Amino acid sequence: MTALLLGLAAIPGYAHTGHGTSSWFEGLVHPFGLDHMLAMIAVGTWSVFALPPQRAWWGPAAFMLALIIGAITGWSVGVPGWLEHAVALSVVVFGLMLMAAQRRWPVPLGMGLIAAGAALHGLAHGAETPESGFAGYAAGFLLTTLALHMSGVTAGLSLRRWAAARARWLLAAAGGATGLAGLVLMGRLA
Repeated sequence: MTALLLGLAAIPGYAHTGHGTSSWFEGLVHPFGLDHMLAMIAVGTWSVFALPPQRAWWGPAAFMLALIIGAITGWSVGVPGWLEHAVALSVVVFGLMLMAAQRRWPVPLGMGLIAAGAALHGLAHGAETPESGFAGYAAGFLLTTLALHMSGVTAGLSLRRWAAARARWLLAAAGGATGLAGLVLMGRLA
């Protein structure tokens, strides 16, 4: 845990400025920023544990749809100055959701939280993209986002299969670390 916190202190507090945004490749690598990566993996893992097995894909699908809508909105309209804080807060929320993934969740509440967090990430992506590079950049970050969601789903399925007895503890630890990382990201923005 200490190593995680020290590592977080050494990186920028947000992943939405200071990088290229005009090519497919830049979009492809962008989601490997800590905020985005933690959110995607948490949503995929949460979906495996909180949703009925045949609907585990709903969380990632809701995220992708809201991400696209948010990105188009951010690209078209622009975004408020507090957006980076809200993106970091979404990581905290996704961490809390992961901590409580094995408890009964009203599906609309979970989907609503996922869509809200995704829209915030999408707004940030769209706002940083110039008109000339939006389509390529968006295609890149959507492809990587999908891959990260699938990593989360795979992690959840593996956890369910091979560590079922310890799943609650492991989910709580992963959720706590994710939420703590989000708090550190928020602190770096202040």
